Amino acid sequence: MSSNDYVKYVTQQVVKYMDTPKEQRQQQKEFKKETRTPFWSRWFGVLPISVMLWVKNRRARR
Repeated sequence: MSSNDYVKYVTQQVVKYMDTPKEQRQQQKEFKKETRTPFWSRWFGVLPISVMLWVKNRRARR
């Protein structure tokens, strides 16, 4: 990708962002937050979550 193509792409994205209404941008931002996977699974995978659930389950049994 040449630098000219990159500048064109960035310019298109900025114009697209500025053309969308503020309310719509806020709704999109909230939707992304709601559908995002939890921090532990994003950064460390499934194993820490399974260990955390196992520990919580053991504590609940006591």
